[in-house]
Amino acid sequence: MSRDAPGIVLRDGRSVLGYGQVAGSLLLVFPLFLAYELGLLLTPASNGVDFTSRVIFNAVERNPQSYLLVHLAMAAVFLLLLHTLYRRGILELDRAWPVILESCIYALTLGSFIIFVMDRFLGLELLAIGGAKLGNALVVSLGAGVHEEMVFRLGIMGIGGLVLSRVFGRSGPAVLIAAIVSAAAFALAHHVGAAGEALELSLLVYRFIAGLAFAAIFYYRSLAHAVYSHFLYDFYVMGMAQ
Repeated sequence: MSRDAPGIVLRDGRSVLGYGQVAGSLLLVFPLFLAYELGLLLTPASNGVDFTSRVIFNAVERNPQSYLLVHLAMAAVFLLLLHTLYRRGILELDRAWPVILESCIYALTLGSFIIFVMDRFLGLELLAIGGAKLGNALVVSLGAGVHEEMVFRLGIMGIGGLVLSRVFGRSGPAVLIAAIVSAAAFALAHHVGAAGEALELSLLVYRFIAGLAFAAIFYYRSLAHAVYSHFLYDFYVMGMAQ
């Protein structure tokens, strides 16, 4: 059993996809995904890299009742899966709380660390990040934690790193390159499209460093740690900005 694997019996060791198994992380992340999906029914907020809800909305012909039923069915299947894994001794629910508590620590300290680096080493001053109404902030933060980590860390860094590891023949350079690329893509994604923010160097650098931090959390801890840290961090920042 992996000592640090989140919530489920997993392999030991670390790969390009991080420490612990992705399947265990996905189990912990699913409640956040479900909360975000349902939150879309209550607020106008959404995440820029969220493609899942759009597909579901279109599949149910943008009918809110049908959309709700689809997610209630997902929740029922998820609970049945948890029950089955628990009965078989595969799932250890008490190991979820340490992941969440550890992620809280990352979320509360990450912003101060990045600002310290920017101020002391780069000579950059961060402009204020806008806040949002509490309900909108919660949904936006959930979407950021789930979808951005799935796209930039699991997708670009994880899968991209696996491909690069075949090219280099070892994971070290692959992980480094994939982390940098994922962090750069993460930073730039906030400044593209109709809803993107104006390109500002300090914000770009801030988000690039944040992307590297989430990449480190993903690699050295797990996907679940990265998702929860990102969600809690965004919610904390937007709440403070109010």
